This record gives sequence, C-alpha cells and structure tokens, in this order.
Amino acid sequence: MRIIIVCYPTFGGSGVLATELGHNLANRGHSIHFIAYEKPVRLVENNKSIFFHKVNVPFYPLFNFQPYELALSTKIVDVASNNKIDLIHVHYAIPHAYAAYMAQKMLKSIKINLPIVTTLHGTDITLVGKHPFYKNAVKFSIEKSNIVTSVSKSLKMDTHQFFETNKKIKVIPNFVDIVRFNKQLELCKQTDDLKTITHVSNFRPVKNIKTLIKVFSKISKKFNCKFNLIGEGPDLKVAKSLSKKLKINNIHFLGNTNEVEKVLCHSDIFILPSKAESFGLAALEAMASKNAIVSSNRGGLPELNINNKTGFTCDYNDINGYVESLEKLLANDSLLEKFKSNSYKQAQKFNIENIVPMYEKQYDKLIK
Repeated sequence: MRIIIVCYPTFGGSGVLATELGHNLANRGHSIHFIAYEKPVRLVENNKSIFFHKVNVPFYPLFNFQPYELALSTKIVDVASNNKIDLIHVHYAIPHAYAAYMAQKMLKSIKINLPIVTTLHGTDITLVGKHPFYKNAVKFSIEKSNIVTSVSKSLKMDTHQFFETNKKIKVIPNFVDIVRFNKQLELCKQTDDLKTITHVSNFRPVKNIKTLIKVFSKISKKFNCKFNLIGEGPDLKVAKSLSKKLKINNIHFLGNTNEVEKVLCHSDIFILPSKAESFGLAALEAMASKNAIVSSNRGGLPELNINNKTGFTCDYNDINGYVESLEKLLANDSLLEKFKSNSYKQAQKFNIENIVPMYEKQYDKLIK
C-alpha cells in the first residue's frame, strides 16, 4: 500500500510511535509518505520506500497566526494526488484529522478517494479536546474519520464518555521494537554499583515534574543512588532549579536523545508520576530495558504497569506513596530483580511485530 502518515515531529509519544510504525510498514513492503512541519526526530530515510514531505507555511502579514491547517490540507492533497496514495493515517485528532478531512473532500472533487485512519494518543482528547474552543472540532474529526483507533482502553472510554459519540474505536496499543532494545541490553555494561532511577518525558506540566523532584529529594536522603532525567520541555528549568534548591546529589539532566535505550539499559527503576497518561510509551521502553516501574495510576498506565508485578502504581500526587514504592525496591534486591524480569516479560506483549499487523488489518478494511 501507499500510505501517508501525518504526525508531530517531536520527541513526544505520538510522534515517536508514528515514526516507528512508518519504519516497520516500509520494511513490510509498504510505501510510506510522512508529512509534518519538520522531519520527525526518529525518522531515518534509509529505506527507498520512505519519503518525507515538509509542510511550508508562507508568511503573510495579514495573519497574526499563520494558517497551518490550510497548508497541511494542501500538502496532503498534493502528495496524495501525485503519488497514488491508498489511505492516510493521522496521529492526533487536532489539527491532523481535521486537516485530513478537508483534504479528503478536496480530493473527492477530483475523483480521488482517500480513507482516513485516525489514531488518538491522549492529550488530543484529555487536554486539547476538552477545551471548549476545540471540543466540537475534535468530535467532528473523530466522527468523520473512516477508522479510529486509540492506544489504550482507558483512552477509548474517555473519548466515548466526554464526546458523547458512538463512533467505533479499535484499541491498538503502543509498541516497542524488542530487537532494538535487546541488542542494547547485550552491549550494556554497568559502570558502577549505584542503583539508577530514570525519568523520560517532554517535561510538560502534565508530567508532574515538581512531584518527581520532591520524591528524588526524599530518596536521596536515604539511599546512595543516581537519578537520570531525559528530555526537554517547559518544566525543565523548574526541575533544575528545584533539584538545586533541595540539594539533590547525583542528579543528571541528559536532554533529548534518539537513543534512549543506551541510557535505559543502565537503569534499574523507571518513574512516571504523570497527572494524565493515555498509555505511557516511555514506561514501555523502560520495561523493554528491564526496568521496574513506579508510576501513577492515571489513564492507561495500569494497563501497562501491573501493580505488585511489574512495579507499583500510586495516586499521581502521592509523594509518600512514590517514596515508599522506591524504598521497597531499593532495599530489596530480590524484589527489584523479580519486578525487572516481570517488566521485561510484559514488554514482549507489546513487541512491534505483534502490533503493526493490527494496523494493517484496519488498512485492509479500507482498501477493497
């Protein structure tokens, strides 16, 4: 098939998943055309079946805010009409599904049929979608898509309840390339005996960064361990300032990376205290790196992190709960190793080779 994938090009979960999906689909014989305003951070154009089309938004002084949705719709029409595209798969409802629908209508006028698959990732529903300015547009985009998928049961339920829609939604979870993470585990060598706790995120308020740093502060007073934080975002300055104020030792801010597995393989515990999390792709990648997980119990996280088996779940603002969970793991090597092993086994269920065929099955329904 010839497929357009529209996604955000950033380090967030939706962009990462869309890019990895495209890579795998190309390896399976499909022709993949990525459309975004910048090249996706994990996109590697080492396959003749992968193409990238940049959305250029011309600047006009008339507009205070340049019309990206219009430019995106136009680019979709251009790519679809010139490359005999079979379908478009958009990740994130706003603005991508909305723009795809407009493109679909324009293409229909020249007798080109472009079915739309929309994958809901979370904040397009739980944050953006709930804003009164965008609610109707998000609902419209969902209902006008030919097929809608979500990355967790929790997100599916939230979508149906909040938007009061009967649109059928297929749950297809996020995935991880187990082979890639296994290769790194084989190469990984521990450089010291310190236990390492890691956090990966885009450092947005929903990731609950202040709570995370306060937890690290309490743990640092009882255990000699290392704290690694990967990612960048609006709350990064807050994290650095608070960690300095609380005098936390052995805390390392590592910035963004395309090779997160090279850091995670040195880690023992992964922590994700999010206020909302539709799935938790960062946690899944940590599980594939044999990390025990301590996370909040919000959204789709309990579907991934099984309490008392792969790690512990807590209320998102329960600082003492996070601290107690970490203490149990840091003080008990046998329990930590057990959870790390269980976590790795859980990750196998979400191997990319198991999940991508689920998307192909949905595509097949649209191509007759």
